[in-house]
Amino acid sequence: MKSLINATLSIIVVCALLWFAASKLEASGSAGGEGVLTIYNWGEYIDPELIDQFEEQTGITVIYETFDSNEAMLTKVKQGGSAYDIAVPSEYAIETMIEEDLLIEIDHSKLTNLQNIDPYFLDLAFDPKNKYSIPYFWGTVGVVFNPNEIPEHLTFDTWEHLWDPALKNKVFLVDGSREVMGMGLNSLGYSLNSRDEQELREATDHLKELNGNVKAIIGDEITPLMVNNEATVALTFSGQAADMMWENEDLDFAVPSEGSNLWFDNMVIPKTSSNIDGAHAFINFMLDAEVAAQNADYVGYSTPNEAAMALLDEEVISDERFYPPIDMRDNLEVYENLGLEFLGTYNELFLEFKMSLN
Repeated sequence: MKSLINATLSIIVVCALLWFAASKLEASGSAGGEGVLTIYNWGEYIDPELIDQFEEQTGITVIYETFDSNEAMLTKVKQGGSAYDIAVPSEYAIETMIEEDLLIEIDHSKLTNLQNIDPYFLDLAFDPKNKYSIPYFWGTVGVVFNPNEIPEHLTFDTWEHLWDPALKNKVFLVDGSREVMGMGLNSLGYSLNSRDEQELREATDHLKELNGNVKAIIGDEITPLMVNNEATVALTFSGQAADMMWENEDLDFAVPSEGSNLWFDNMVIPKTSSNIDGAHAFINFMLDAEVAAQNADYVGYSTPNEAAMALLDEEVISDERFYPPIDMRDNLEVYENLGLEFLGTYNELFLEFKMSLN
């Protein structure tokens, strides 16, 4: 009888331990709670020292996860399996998240540092009155290149220079359907938000004529390749180009005259959040002038924080390649939410283009 009782007690103890372990794993996986903040952001898009600083100031533990596309971020948030408290999507993705009721309205009364943001970046069409999002970074899409490795006439003041025969096997493209299809559309004088099937077909066929010039379609690997002079020309984002140019002074960056993308990345609070107060505290922390300046200096992208601009190197903020003035921005387009049908069309045509490459 005693052995039976001991066996029963052992089973109970083991079950209790298993339950406790499972509970801890579940809590860790959901990353919820007032003492934890789970942030979902692009890779290499924040100064790690700032996360440490925020944790020290607030006592909140930050769990930091990254994504490599707006589409991947949207899928993960919609699935609801992870309790993200902060996400940093781009404008068209924010519009989608608002339409699909995935976001919590932001309490501006908790954001004492919101006054630091340049009014130009507030109350934009994708989020009127910034009910759901707060500016983080902004920039453009253009061409980074090494002038020493290509003919002198290739300055990329026009997209058509990417098609020049002298660039055979020298061009890298960022792996994004909106960026590449947008470049194809702009090169023909069309809007990068085109919903015209004929224009989209023309753009795809024109992109196929890049066959021979395109060496690869890749992501963040573009940076070390350009820095180490293993690549010559790349379609990429302005901030990524700034990072490359910091490491390799031979590089230059241009936004072609036909127009390109003007993008905005904003901070949002998904409805999955289990630490809404902590999310507001983090947003307000990132809006602090000194914090925003340090982040911009580390990341290399353009800050919308007007107060932070006064703390940045004048040589940086006066560089029109990365801080284009308003009259230059007028020639650029913001990505619109195309809707599921046309987003699918863009993805299909982008895949068709990729499949056509040797």
